Amino acid sequence: MSELFRNKVAESGIITLDLGDYYPKENVVVFDMKDYLFMELILKEKDFRESLKALDKGIYQDKIAAITCSVDAVIPMWAYMLVASLLQPVAKEIVFANEAAAKTKLLLKNISAIPINDFTDNRVVIKGCGEMPIPEEAYIEITKMLRPVVKGIMYGEPCSTVPVFKKEKSLDPHAATAGKES
Repeated sequence: MSELFRNKVAESGIITLDLGDYYPKENVVVFDMKDYLFMELILKEKDFRESLKALDKGIYQDKIAAITCSVDAVIPMWAYMLVASLLQPVAKEIVFANEAAAKTKLLLKNISAIPINDFTDNRVVIKGCGEMPIPEEAYIEITKMLRPVVKGIMYGEPCSTVPVFKKEKSLDPHAATAGKES
């Protein structure tokens, strides 16, 4: 006997959204202000400007430049601005963050560009187990974005989900009285 198997998941109309698809693919190159401090404490303007002139900007070409300071030091704001001004013509993106935080910021930026109206009145599963380490902020952001437009949000895989949100069926007062006569 040959029985036909039905793929109920495929027939359900559930849309799967994998946040890993929005994870930044570009390399992150860290610019650590610590490397430009005198005794890892003080920024000397003249020495700093001279060091920046010798900086190989090519390593930042088409990369994400993450500007940070990995030591506890007081860095004047103009110093960060100077580095951003130097890297802006070559880097694809510049953020103030360490490497992990830079990837999170760009992931959130990519998520914010998702055309949410494409999900209107659909049930959406946010994929849970992927190859990329997706931070909590991303799941919170996509939930905030989807909730106003979708019928439901689930977490996991289409075959095994955890319900997160289900839109309540609104009662249309006109529908309730349409069949009644006065």
